[in-house]
Amino acid sequence: MVDAVGHAWITGSRRADRRRAVEALGGCHVEVSCHRHFGGPYAGVPDLLHVVAPVAFRNWPELVEMHRVELLYAVPELAETIGPAPATLVSTTPHEERTRYFGNSLIRTMSHGLVSFLLGHHRRLARGGGGTWPFIVAFEHVDAADPTAQEFLALLLRRSDAELLRVIVCSASTSLPADLDSAVRAYSEHRAAVESVPEHGPAQGPRLSDDELAAAYVQSDGASDDPAEYRGYLAINPGRRERLHDERADELMQAACWGVRMGAIPYHRERGSDPAGAGRHALREALEYAVSMGYSATTVDLGMRGRALCDPEVDQVDYCHFSAKAAAAYVALGELAKSEGIYHELRRLYTLPRVHMTTSYGLAMLHTRFHKKRDHDLAKSLQNNAIALAGQEQDPVKRAYLEVFHSNGLALIEMHRGDLKRALDLVTAGLERLDREVPADRYIVHRTQLLHNRARVLSALGRLDEAYVAFSALIEVDRYFPEYHSDRANISRKRGDLLAALADYDQAIEVAPPFAELHYNRGDVRALIGDLPGAVADFEYAVELEPDYLDARVNLACLLLQAGNAPRACRVARAGLAGGNDEPRLLCILGRALQELDEPIAARQAFDRALSVTPDFVPALADRAMLAYGSGDIESAVADLDRALERGGENPDLLYNRGFAYHEMGRYADAVNDFTRALELPGVDRAELTHRRELSRRALAATAA
Repeated sequence: MVDAVGHAWITGSRRADRRRAVEALGGCHVEVSCHRHFGGPYAGVPDLLHVVAPVAFRNWPELVEMHRVELLYAVPELAETIGPAPATLVSTTPHEERTRYFGNSLIRTMSHGLVSFLLGHHRRLARGGGGTWPFIVAFEHVDAADPTAQEFLALLLRRSDAELLRVIVCSASTSLPADLDSAVRAYSEHRAAVESVPEHGPAQGPRLSDDELAAAYVQSDGASDDPAEYRGYLAINPGRRERLHDERADELMQAACWGVRMGAIPYHRERGSDPAGAGRHALREALEYAVSMGYSATTVDLGMRGRALCDPEVDQVDYCHFSAKAAAAYVALGELAKSEGIYHELRRLYTLPRVHMTTSYGLAMLHTRFHKKRDHDLAKSLQNNAIALAGQEQDPVKRAYLEVFHSNGLALIEMHRGDLKRALDLVTAGLERLDREVPADRYIVHRTQLLHNRARVLSALGRLDEAYVAFSALIEVDRYFPEYHSDRANISRKRGDLLAALADYDQAIEVAPPFAELHYNRGDVRALIGDLPGAVADFEYAVELEPDYLDARVNLACLLLQAGNAPRACRVARAGLAGGNDEPRLLCILGRALQELDEPIAARQAFDRALSVTPDFVPALADRAMLAYGSGDIESAVADLDRALERGGENPDLLYNRGFAYHEMGRYADAVNDFTRALELPGVDRAELTHRRELSRRALAATAA
């Protein structure tokens, strides 16, 4: 089952042809279908994990524990094999009281965690000498997959070593979403499957009836690519077609996982005998789960399909619910105009106070948080309207909750407007009101959100000790929410307690899926306390997760150069500069690395390129000056140092270097002047500067004599 190719991308209009192409490559160990009609957002991934996770759990339970959150996020049913996920505050809160929802960025980190798990598993297997290598997985119907699964595949292709885990992507079309298209073209070899005669053609034996063909099509959950089956499906009586969908939905419901409940069940119920009833119910159930898990693309899809089954006048509640959830999810996907359009449509259609309250809040958040051109004043007027409408609620507990919720939204706007004291007053008053008017066991998640916002405002006001205490209290309530640990770590850094910050970043990384930013922040602290190997490891992982994370790449290359590994620093910098990127910091690091490797001409070209992009970039001027000095071109070195000091202001290192160059040129008075100016600045090596100044003074005196 081993051949010379790496990852592969096979295209062809029919699955049977693509399967033969896979066999021609040597076959695969596992084939999964990613068709969204069947398995929902992560379709195909659960089938693979059901194969791999039990093996990993038996042999390397620590690996499963490391990725437990991600595994159970994508495949809740794995709890029967590996045990349950940790109980978080959100997971134990009644659905109707959840006010913390997760954005699309969480999905990406979960997918990264799944990729890290698979790679870790196959590396361990390879080290142990078990299995046949590479392990080959064929992902079918990729062009019909949910964006969630497509993003996972793009990450898997980029990060996996084909010698250990080979990926075969199979699609009917060569038209794929941008990120996945880029990944398959960059990391796999494209092969077109050889077309063959359809399975139910005349040469294949007795012709099946339309009813048999239609039944086969429905059993495929709409994924069949056999034209005869689809023609039979269209040809049969509509009532019979609906019954086939009803029967298939009933069959699947007997043991339906959440993937099927978000994929196949709504698909069949929509096309069954009761789309407006059973279909809408199935979509609503799937929608609630998708929202709770943060599946933004799936939420939009389900929400828009649900709207289509509603009569806006007769089914007002469902129409508004499907619409509002889709509008919020559009924001997470960056489709702000579509979100705003839905909100305004609801405001035109209805006079219901709850509708105008919800849409006022949604529009206010768009204007204060997401639009490129922010309008905080408009956001405040909209949010005031939401607060006024919240006051119309008749139930006193709900009224208190709603008014506090929307006052919290107003506090966010006040923060953006720069009025931190007003924001703190609003959040504090909200907490006090909830304590007075709402039972202590109600709306606990929202209470923690208010406490979190209060802690952040305290931090912004510079009241670090109070902020630290507030974050500590939050961690006691919900230790599995990584943001609390990360925020407290940031406070510790500001207070100068790097070891406490490191401990909190460690904890955040332990309970979170792989966030590149968390590893970047921990790497930064590790570098500050002198743990260079640990810092390099964190920056490397951050860059592996997100190659475009520029700050992480710059820090990684700098530390590698500092550790004396110029060749590797060179490779890291060049990878970041690929594709025409002219980032001046990376160009400077590349120039320094090339200088270390005794390639002065190439180093000079890198510095020149950096300055062609940013003419007054001080590090590039300083680096080019050092290169010129080393080659004996002292006048060019001084010219670059003159410009660096002019653009960057007084800098002791630059003054020292120029003073040194002046001394070499015999300009001793200028050298004395630069050393003297440098001695007036804080944090300098006074002994070295004093020594150099004395040498220049003696040379000046000797010259005068």
